[in-house]
Amino acid sequence: MGDTATGPLDRWRADLESWAIPEPILRAAGDRSPWALPRELFVARARTLVAEPAGHAYQVALEALTPSGTVLDVGCGAGAASLPMAPLATGVVGVDERESMLDAFRMVGAEVGCPVQTVAGRWPDVADRTPVCDVVVCWNVFFNVADLEPFARALTRHARRRVVVSLTARHPMADLNPLWLRLHGLVRPERPTAADATNALRAMGLDVTAHGWTRPQVSEFATYEEMLAVTGQRLCLPGERHDELDAALRDLGVDPAAPRLGVPTRSVVTLWWPGDPG
Repeated sequence: MGDTATGPLDRWRADLESWAIPEPILRAAGDRSPWALPRELFVARARTLVAEPAGHAYQVALEALTPSGTVLDVGCGAGAASLPMAPLATGVVGVDERESMLDAFRMVGAEVGCPVQTVAGRWPDVADRTPVCDVVVCWNVFFNVADLEPFARALTRHARRRVVVSLTARHPMADLNPLWLRLHGLVRPERPTAADATNALRAMGLDVTAHGWTRPQVSEFATYEEMLAVTGQRLCLPGERHDELDAALRDLGVDPAAPRLGVPTRSVVTLWWPGDPG
């Protein structure tokens, strides 16, 4: 099976590596990582979905969990993928690299009356000390995973019933490409895509079903000032260049009264395949 997997998996890795930010631009960002988003954004997203569960990935995961079962959430953040299923879950486990995210996961879990177990560390490095569950969910993580094969195989080994992955059709940072060009003169990549992830997983021999859908593009920012701060961090811009960023965002049609970049809907893809705990 190795020969069939080489092409799509290597292309996935190479395409993701092409998103690396040039060192001089990174140095200008100081200690603010352009890849680490504020915890508050994850908490707000989780609370919204707990209050009103929605989306195709949620339905596919819930179908596999019914009538009850355990859930493993890899790259859990504050629990947007798993905690909406708390009413059916007999146990929820969250894995994340950031202890601040696990704190948020425990906090939102307590808010909905769902005790959670947490595992701190990078997947699949921590897979050996993570319990097998009935359903494994992994949302908005794949575009951070260059070495996709061991990551996906560990997901599969930890699912008795089903693995459910949700990711945007395009790289989630692709909406910022015009800003990178204007403010840094840097042309950013367009690949990989969710279709590339699907091809790579199928080349591994996984029986992957893919379904594209759209969801409303709800602003993740409470205020325009918050949007400026977070977008500036993503673009590695020092504070003294935020006036330039402000002008660029307005030229792209961003309304400060409803701060959102891009089109009103977001194209999303759900991928799912059978678990195989061995």
